[in-house]
Amino acid sequence: MTGWDWAILAAFLIYALQAGFRERAVASQNLEEYFLAGRSLSGWKAGISMAATQFAADTPLLVTGLVATAGIFALWRLWIYALAFLMMGFLLAPSWRRVGVLTDAELTEVRYGHGAASALRGIKAIYFGTIVNCTVLAMVLLAATRLAEPFLLWDQWLPRGLFETLVPIVKWAGVPFTVGGLEAENVWVRSTNNLLSIGAIVAVTVMYSTTGGLRSVVATDLVQFGIAIVASGAFAWIVVEHVGGLSSLTQRLYDQFSVSSGYPLTGNEILAFTPFGAKDATMMVLLVYGFQWLLQMNADGTGYLAQRSMACRSDNDARLAAVVFTVAQVVLRGLIWLPLALGLLILFPPPPGTMDAHFIAAREFIFVQGIDELLPPGVKGLMVVGMMAALASTVDTHLNWGASYWTNDIYRRFICEGWLRRSPSPRGLVWVARGSNLLILLIALCILPWLSSIRTAWQLSLLLGAGMGVLLVLRWIWWRVTAWGELSCVAASVVMAPLLLWIFPAQQEEMRLLIMGLGAGMIGVTVSWFTGPEDFDRLETFYRRAHPPGFWGPIEQRVQPEKRGGVRRFWRAMLAMGLTALSIFCLLTGIGTWLVGSPAPGWMPWREAWIAGLLLVGIILIPIWIKIGFQETEYVTPS
Repeated sequence: MTGWDWAILAAFLIYALQAGFRERAVASQNLEEYFLAGRSLSGWKAGISMAATQFAADTPLLVTGLVATAGIFALWRLWIYALAFLMMGFLLAPSWRRVGVLTDAELTEVRYGHGAASALRGIKAIYFGTIVNCTVLAMVLLAATRLAEPFLLWDQWLPRGLFETLVPIVKWAGVPFTVGGLEAENVWVRSTNNLLSIGAIVAVTVMYSTTGGLRSVVATDLVQFGIAIVASGAFAWIVVEHVGGLSSLTQRLYDQFSVSSGYPLTGNEILAFTPFGAKDATMMVLLVYGFQWLLQMNADGTGYLAQRSMACRSDNDARLAAVVFTVAQVVLRGLIWLPLALGLLILFPPPPGTMDAHFIAAREFIFVQGIDELLPPGVKGLMVVGMMAALASTVDTHLNWGASYWTNDIYRRFICEGWLRRSPSPRGLVWVARGSNLLILLIALCILPWLSSIRTAWQLSLLLGAGMGVLLVLRWIWWRVTAWGELSCVAASVVMAPLLLWIFPAQQEEMRLLIMGLGAGMIGVTVSWFTGPEDFDRLETFYRRAHPPGFWGPIEQRVQPEKRGGVRRFWRAMLAMGLTALSIFCLLTGIGTWLVGSPAPGWMPWREAWIAGLLLVGIILIPIWIKIGFQETEYVTPS
């Protein structure tokens, strides 16, 4: 890296630290200011902040590996989550805002009664705030080692005596923090470099996120997302130029990955957007792709997505946030990464061999190798800063979100109110939140060495959350769901996950997810039916606060017998969600097919007609879903 590259990095670090200290005073007032920015966010800011968090440093590496090993069609595993994002915005985000809680765990004691709700709140704070959150955070830090290794060479910069003192400490731990593992050359020197890099990146992130709370997180997210998008666009442009242009990219893929090449995928299979030309697009795979958006722990927005929705200043801002997030996440980001991943596949041809964990990790690392070998000074600095920014935007959100569980649900609810029988001061809670960030980070670092590849961690996080999705959505739209039903889902997930990992090999991951999601969901519904319903007074209080859509007939009859519109609001929101998703998917597929030269489905003889039809449908639907989805709804004023 040159002086220009370091100057770009320094400018970003100064801005991030300044954003944290600028918001320190207001964030220190209470937990609502610290974790929800005083519920003052505009829709576009909240949406871009969500997109910045999910941009992440690990995601482009994951995309590069998926395209190389399964083709473009495999990216629908990421794109299909648009359904969950849009359902959260049109159906659930207004209720998340109105219910007035800080965390999903706190919601359990508003939605449910009796002792099971308290137990569920504590379990969720640990399960989501610690187990799942720290696993995902470790996955992000794993990507940091992939990114930092070629660029941050501490052994060349630090005094030799100081660096040589650190190496034995890392070696004593016995766990390598490097791409090649124990087989890598100079494994302990590289591991020490990577640990120092993680420490430097995280130190800056912790400094601004713990001081300024969600306001500083969102302020830096906006800049981080802009830098990451511009840098990724420049990277994609340069890679395509090295290939010889978009037309050459398509032709070289067909030539380089023909049937005779011996590679498991042909050019047609790599470029296929639809299941008609994709490899191994079996009915089981299509079922998992179709349900995966629901069979996951964020199905109803639980976590930082709901946090951003609750931080919005109005219902329409919460809806707008979901749409902005989905467009930025699926269309903008996807169309940049498509030619980039394909170009890297051509410029760095995969060696012969089986597609095992080492092969996948190596293909993921090609993204970083491309930055190092292809980008000129200035652009390389911009890309490294963009990836560091993407890393920071994900780390700061997971630290802030995890700390909200530890502070609001574990410390305040169970330690102070439950055990010590006292109410903590607002400022004291903020200091507990800041300390919680450090503990969460420490746990994630302990998990990090045991992740063999980013995809491995991603699959593990998917499996842990798959069993919860159905009940998380149903609790908003169906009055019969109980705390015991949710508890049974958590228990089923914990018991079934190791069994499914043992019974089904990695090649049958789709079967694992389907069994976990549907099995745990059915258990939760059954348990809810036989243990419910919850106390009617509790359900009525929740309904008055949240005005949830859906099937709340007996409760609506008690609250507003003359105006029962929950079912109508449910179907209107689902229609808006479906039309918006169809519009976005048509635009993504149409533009993407044109951009990289993907073939049309076999039943469509004219590729140009296929592209034109997709674009036409996508554009025509835009004013329709805007009118349906953003119409204000009247509610009974709570009393």
